[in-house]
Amino acid sequence: MAIFSKSNVPRFAVDVYQNEYLPEGGREVNAIVTVTSTGGGTTNGLPPATRSPSQIPGTAPDAAVVIMVDCSGSMDYPPAKMRNARDATAAAIDTIRDGVAFAVIAGTHLAREVYPAGGGLAVADSATRHQAKQALRKLSADGGTAIGSWLKLADQLLATADVAIRHGILLTDGRNEHETPEALQAALAACAGSFTCDARGVGTDWEVKELTAIASALLGSVDIVADPSGLADDFRQMMETAMGKGVADVALRLWTPQGSEIKFVKQVAPTVEDLTSRRTQAGPRAGDYPTGSWGDESRDYHVCVQVPYAGVGQEMLAARVSLVLPQPGGTTHVLSQGLVRALWTDDMAASTRMNPQVAHYTGQAELAQVIQQGLEARKQGDLDSATAKLGRAVQLASASGNDDTAKLLAKVVDVVDAVTGTVRLKARVADADEMTLETRSTKTVRVKK
Repeated sequence: MAIFSKSNVPRFAVDVYQNEYLPEGGREVNAIVTVTSTGGGTTNGLPPATRSPSQIPGTAPDAAVVIMVDCSGSMDYPPAKMRNARDATAAAIDTIRDGVAFAVIAGTHLAREVYPAGGGLAVADSATRHQAKQALRKLSADGGTAIGSWLKLADQLLATADVAIRHGILLTDGRNEHETPEALQAALAACAGSFTCDARGVGTDWEVKELTAIASALLGSVDIVADPSGLADDFRQMMETAMGKGVADVALRLWTPQGSEIKFVKQVAPTVEDLTSRRTQAGPRAGDYPTGSWGDESRDYHVCVQVPYAGVGQEMLAARVSLVLPQPGGTTHVLSQGLVRALWTDDMAASTRMNPQVAHYTGQAELAQVIQQGLEARKQGDLDSATAKLGRAVQLASASGNDDTAKLLAKVVDVVDAVTGTVRLKARVADADEMTLETRSTKTVRVKK
């Protein structure tokens, strides 16, 4: 394990968990890479003293955030929804750290900057926070929904700030009905890598897959707030997390020797996110996978490498894992490194033993997949397939100790036997319960100690 430290940058550590033994002829190496950053986040939502330069009058912002609030006509049904959205945005504004650049966008079939309304960003202090909350009073519900336009305006505003941390918070209550799917995809492609974005759906009239795709493309979180009265607490927590980020654009770099190739790279904790297709070339036999911005936190990644055939007793380096941070001039800082190894043996017990971390997260990835497949089968009326998939999900959740997911599953199926995955589909399921299960299906638990 290696550790890198720099002023105002978290300390990063990489740990690799694997069974390095392969049987004769074996080619697939699996490893769980745990990345931990410390020293760059917050404590109870408050920034540590070492991260306060932006609070000194006259200094440049160190981060920027844009809040995108759905103001389409549906936000007025019921009227409390719009009021809760205003209150939640005010709570988020109150949580912005002094010196952070920020703006608020009203989103309909168009995107309009509500505050500061000058084509740029305001710098947070007591005066600008008060002004922004006053501007929120003018928000009203009218018009359609074109989320791509909201994201493009957020990108334009965030680009005016010379900061490392750029973040968005997006709230919607409906489907993206007033622009084509291609327009939204183009906006996501343009924004990817420019800023991260947390997405929230309020109520039950929005599309889970649509919002999940937005959060996935922009390396943020996604969740449902079924009851609008819960928005303020959720927005406050999201902003506290955003204010705790200390470094952005960290990449997981994988180097493999000649003859080896990466089969897949997945984030597996705290959520499942397949990063395989996001690889960018980083030199001979090396590729970078984006991880976004970091505060005080730990994440796990599942790396699968295919290596050349080798004989018993031979050993090789299957992959070198590095955390890298881009620097001006095209250089990179290596924050931390770890090694994935392969050793061929004729000891069957050694080569067939599955590493606990690898086994656990393989099950967690399957859990997310079968939940989504089961819910889709239920929507399509394929009740046998839905019962089988959701039964398998109950079994996996029980075996791995994923109690939160188990509780969500119990609102969709009647559990007869969790150990065997024997379930019955409930005749009636509330929309909020089904959407919550789908939205949170990718959330995982860490390996039991």
